[in-house]
Amino acid sequence: QEHLLESGGGLVQTGGSLQLSCAASGRTFSQNTGAWFRQAPGREREFVAAISWNGARIFYADSVKGRFTISRDNVKNTMYLHMNNLKPEDTAVYSCAGDVSKTRTYTTDWYRIAARYDYWGQGTQVTVSS
Repeated sequence: QEHLLESGGGLVQTGGSLQLSCAASGRTFSQNTGAWFRQAPGREREFVAAISWNGARIFYADSVKGRFTISRDNVKNTMYLHMNNLKPEDTAVYSCAGDVSKTRTYTTDWYRIAARYDYWGQGTQVTVSS
């Protein structure tokens, strides 16, 4: 099974920036759709962004569009989420995930559904203070 490890979280002020990293331990992630989700206390896990294996397709939640950028470096076996203009409502545990299926298309929004992903990291805390 693929394992993912997030890093880069921390405490930032409103308007600040952070870059999260998601390092994969195995070989399959580089050919898998990757995604970032977040979950705040008392709230459901929320889709943030997704990226196809080769970066050709990228999707964002409306709440982060224009502020966050998802990217990946398959040579380094790492996916990133660069977050700009952070807001207190961005405070959450951010987790990365991978989908093992290699035949998926993006004609539906399956990538926004956490249950569609097969493996996850443990998450990294992002806290945005005013």
